[in-house]
Amino acid sequence: MISNQILQDTIDGLKGITRTDLCVLDTEGKVLASTLKDIDDCEDSVRAFVDSPAESQVVRGYQFFKVFDDNQLEHILMAKGETDDTYMVGKIAAFQIQNLLAAYKERFDKDNFIKNLLLDNLLLVDIYNRAKKLHIDTDVRRIVFIIETKNEKDTNALETVRNIFSAKTKDFITAVDEKNIILVKEVKSNETYDDMNKIAKVIVDMLNTEAMSSVHVSFGTIVNEIKEVSRSYKEAKMALDVGKIFYENTDIIAYSNLGIGRLIYQLPLPLCKMFIREIFDGKSPDEFDEETLSTINKFFENSLNVSETSRQLYIHRNTLVYRLDKLQKSTGLDLRVFEDAITFKIALMVVKYMKYMESLDY
Repeated sequence: MISNQILQDTIDGLKGITRTDLCVLDTEGKVLASTLKDIDDCEDSVRAFVDSPAESQVVRGYQFFKVFDDNQLEHILMAKGETDDTYMVGKIAAFQIQNLLAAYKERFDKDNFIKNLLLDNLLLVDIYNRAKKLHIDTDVRRIVFIIETKNEKDTNALETVRNIFSAKTKDFITAVDEKNIILVKEVKSNETYDDMNKIAKVIVDMLNTEAMSSVHVSFGTIVNEIKEVSRSYKEAKMALDVGKIFYENTDIIAYSNLGIGRLIYQLPLPLCKMFIREIFDGKSPDEFDEETLSTINKFFENSLNVSETSRQLYIHRNTLVYRLDKLQKSTGLDLRVFEDAITFKIALMVVKYMKYMESLDY
């Protein structure tokens, strides 16, 4: 349904060109948009015209026109005057509003189709039939981006995203909840994941500067058929969730870069608790003091290199060795041994995941 403001803008533009006053009414005679300052009570005239078989009619100094959408009468257009010129202006205005109705209906239908496609609400045969009817290509490369805004119903962010991709007629922008804007983007044959990351960066930068909105952007994998778009959406959704747990300081997260965090995210909590209990004998790795934790994290950052870690921590090599020996005595894990280091790293991530899931329960 076209908003009254769009109808008003349309007839304002036509009046500016033709100098003819116009009025758009519903089928009950209620005024929706008008360039007339004073409109006589015309409800009876409109109803009589609606019931008549005529598509246009002159009534009390006005040209009346019917505006249809798929053979369904939607609006009545009034043009002030009874001359042939007024008749032509009225016909053009009615035709333009009819085209607007068709365009907005198609846009609504496309938006509805994309939402149902993302949420897996369509049968395979319906996907292809509706895509064909809506003139949407079924065998092009696409990827799904999710833009999570800090505030719910962030209209500024939504409009900014629409403006960024307004020239890309084959891209779709929609939303399935209050905080997430979804971009289903067509991907050219020569575009790679590096290009997708650049697009995500443009979105983050534009929203930060123009919409003054802090956002997180995630994206799934590139798919080749329309039926696989929902998979890319689910991947982007998982990337957003996993990013909050393991990459909280990152604005952009790709599903393909989630690594082991993706596996941990899918583990049941009882299994996680059992793993931590078995590895640390009932203790938790996040119970270590700040100095020990910073040492561990820096050691991992430097790929278990003792010399480089001690240099970056501004401590003597022997001091670092002492800390690692102390950690080995308390946990039974020697971080200088690759297998033990992997076990400890996974344990830290599992604890992070457990804390996040427990925070959601509250």
